Amino acid sequence: MIMQWRKSSHSGGADDEHCVELGRLAPGAEIGVRDSKDPDGGHLALSAAQFASLIEQVKQYPTR
Repeated sequence: MIMQWRKSSHSGGADDEHCVELGRLAPGAEIGVRDSKDPDGGHLALSAAQFASLIEQVKQYPTR
């Protein structure tokens, strides 16, 4: 199975230091999270519950 990654809509252009991509590792399985500027550098594998928790934590992070 070829993994299809989607870039976050909150990631900016070429000069953005914080670019994230998401991908489903297998149908109904974990969610992969990786740095879009280093696609061969590996990824985090999160369960749906872990991913939901991560999103809630990110929403609470203060912006500049």
